[in-house]
Amino acid sequence: MRGAKSAKWVAGAAIIALAATACGGGDGDKKESAGKGGNGGTFRLGITEPVSIDPVNAQESEGMLVARAIFTQLYDVATDGKLVPKLAESGTSEDGKTWTFKIKAGTKFTNGETVDAESFIRGWTRVAAKASASDVSYHMAGIKGYDDLKGGKTDKFAGLSAPDANTLKVELTEVDFEFDKKTAHAAFSPVPKVAGAGDNKKYNDAPIGNGPFKMEGSWEHNKSITLARNDDYGLNKAKLDKVEIKILNPANSSQLEYTGFQSGQFDFARMPTPQLSVAKAKYEPQGQWYAAEFSGINYLVVFNENKPLNNADARKAISYAIDREAIAKSVFQGMQKPATAFLPPSFADTYQAGVCTSCVKQDPAKAKELAKKGGLKPGTTINFGYNTGAGHEEWVQAVAAQLKEVLGLNVKLDGKPFKEALAAQQEKKANGLWRSAWTADYPTADNFLAPLLSTAGIGEDPSTGKAQGDNRGRYSNPEFDKLLDQARSEKDAAKRADLYKQAEKIALDEDQGVLPLWQRSQYRLVNTKKFSNFKMNFFEDPDLAEITLK
Repeated sequence: MRGAKSAKWVAGAAIIALAATACGGGDGDKKESAGKGGNGGTFRLGITEPVSIDPVNAQESEGMLVARAIFTQLYDVATDGKLVPKLAESGTSEDGKTWTFKIKAGTKFTNGETVDAESFIRGWTRVAAKASASDVSYHMAGIKGYDDLKGGKTDKFAGLSAPDANTLKVELTEVDFEFDKKTAHAAFSPVPKVAGAGDNKKYNDAPIGNGPFKMEGSWEHNKSITLARNDDYGLNKAKLDKVEIKILNPANSSQLEYTGFQSGQFDFARMPTPQLSVAKAKYEPQGQWYAAEFSGINYLVVFNENKPLNNADARKAISYAIDREAIAKSVFQGMQKPATAFLPPSFADTYQAGVCTSCVKQDPAKAKELAKKGGLKPGTTINFGYNTGAGHEEWVQAVAAQLKEVLGLNVKLDGKPFKEALAAQQEKKANGLWRSAWTADYPTADNFLAPLLSTAGIGEDPSTGKAQGDNRGRYSNPEFDKLLDQARSEKDAAKRADLYKQAEKIALDEDQGVLPLWQRSQYRLVNTKKFSNFKMNFFEDPDLAEITLK
């Protein structure tokens, strides 16, 4: 999952800690009814405008937060990375190519339609259809018939069938012994008949789902989204009555969240990085400080096809010039950890500390040597893009200063609102660097390596040349792709892990396809005066269905 709210981290050469002046985590409306069995309450938070809240194209954490609240898939993922059955009573495959999922009977969409195998086929077909132009359809690329469906040659998904109402059969084009993990992604949600095509704006703005919450009204763009508890949910019902989501100005959203928490407007908030230490000192003693490590990576997209970073030497020069440790200590105040691999430490079977040699320690001499070999001369202009309003300004400026100091580069900063930033990365002419982050969609190394580094992950639209997939840097290496294919087809988990390790080494240590920066440490403020049972899920979002009013 491409990071938005889940990846709002910053750095800077200087920090000005702005002292908090308001009371934190107000009790809110104490007249609010608790409801039966401890249920009740309205949980309030702020986000920036999502790209989509409909599974057909939900992709960054803002939209995924909503999509996961109103839809339930075959599986969920626990914080330890283990698959948790939701609507799947079982998922089996003898050969890794044909999968059979038994679906829990008796659950419904909020409009009363039955959730069955056909509703899953409908949802998956809708995501992959050409008319949807979905940025997340590539998650289904391994299903038989995907190319014809995506290319508009058919409106049927050849690899999907329903032998009976509660059995979903999936045929893949190639063996993939980890396919069941992929179905935890929101794109694999079932949808009711009313969903129609992907460009159904009425449904896009007010999706009818089968999850623990339902939409209350429609998405008021750039204003708000309100969710209400789905009292007819077929699994464990949510405890909250409502979730009120205010859509904030992307230019200063992290600051607005923080001040909103202080004033009692929000029950959950991020903080601008310069204020982390002040916030921790104030709110940790009150039990309102939340910190956790997650399965993800903060990194720089490097546009591999276009000059000036269209060769490995130039890309490695940039990486060696960045002092990750200094930024982590002085700017993040010790609250971020430098990354020396692309896969996260939580994936213990595939984690390789130091596989990115250029990430281990800043080396100005090596950076200059490689820059010369790669044609990266002093005075060369490097475009450096980032999304505004998320607290990136300070650290982006710090990295720019290091690149200028070490390599004499002219770094041109290009800040855009997140939605515009994603669109800019898709352009074929994009060059230079772009701030990015990734949170695992499902617990496998394939979820990092395939979407972000495989040739298939580019997902180029032949009519526009835009990269519709998540490999925005357009890294491509046939040897790397081959290793991914071999890994998916390997039934033995240990051998499969070794193949993923080999692939990561090629992409990181040989080609420097991307530049890892920091691991995923997240810090939030939570109104524990009013709410209990708060936790952030595997996807780095609040687990809304578990929160309880005190």
